[in-house]
Amino acid sequence: MKRKPLLVTLGDPNGLGPEIAVRLFSKSRKQGLDRPLLLIGPVQALEHHSAGLGLSPFWETLPGLERIAALHPAVYAYTPAELKNLNVLPGRPHVQGGLAAGVSLDTACGLIRQGLARGLVTCPLNKAMLGEAGYPFSGHTEFLARSFGLDPDAVCMHLAGPKLRVSLVTTHPPLRQVPGLISKAKILHCLRLTWKLLEDLDSADKPIGVCGLNPHAGEQGKIGSEEEAVIEPAVRAARQSGLKVQGPLAADSLFYRALHGDFSAVLAMYHDQGLAPLKVLYFHQAVNITLGLPFVRTSVDHGTGYDLVNTGLARTTSLALALQTAKKLLDNC
Repeated sequence: MKRKPLLVTLGDPNGLGPEIAVRLFSKSRKQGLDRPLLLIGPVQALEHHSAGLGLSPFWETLPGLERIAALHPAVYAYTPAELKNLNVLPGRPHVQGGLAAGVSLDTACGLIRQGLARGLVTCPLNKAMLGEAGYPFSGHTEFLARSFGLDPDAVCMHLAGPKLRVSLVTTHPPLRQVPGLISKAKILHCLRLTWKLLEDLDSADKPIGVCGLNPHAGEQGKIGSEEEAVIEPAVRAARQSGLKVQGPLAADSLFYRALHGDFSAVLAMYHDQGLAPLKVLYFHQAVNITLGLPFVRTSVDHGTGYDLVNTGLARTTSLALALQTAKKLLDNC
């Protein structure tokens, strides 16, 4: 039985997405593929980087999407009509890059809604340029949730390195808003989604460690009330539903313990609490997974990197891991 294509959006075509895609997928053709890979975005960005690397086009260009269900394992590229005349400016942030990222994501979501694909890997976009182009979202996670009629609280951002996995209760709000955004329901939902992912990846062998919001996990209410009022009730409810969970625990020691095998994953309350430790360890080796969507979505764990475009210094490791993770999750669900 033919496998459905795995979609790859190129993100902001002026950033690193097209370059790392060219460098990675030009090798994939030679190594063999187990399913079609469909790159979505302006093909002119792929052509620019292929020419710069001395490569001939390694993809087959699709003029339309009518025969997507019949594709054989190979690398394909599709440029949505709105992007055919886009002027690509490698290494420079521009509103047209935000437009390309938004249109490419919309195209991918449409294919998934039609049942023509079940998996999506995303290359980085620029949130400011995305907003200027008319897509008022603070990132991929929020964009994809809204595209499928989901409240942003219905999904959970999860990032994984070789020995540390981190889910986030909140994603990209200003720090001052975080205490008011965490809730028992949101924490419990993130714990359930994270535990399901661990089961899908055969990694649910240790509990999830839950961070406190405040230093020292609040010290029994002396340094804040969120642990006792919100986080502890969510942890109790998770245990009662059969999940293995511990917390709230002081974040300054929890990550060390997780790295050394005490926990299968960590649930952090806010973005930098969880991702600063992860990126110190695995800046080039992490993958981003969105939990709670009705399809598999993974992403690189880095930004557009305009300053690295055309330098040859950017690594393809995160994109390769995102691709591998998406394939594994598709095979297990």
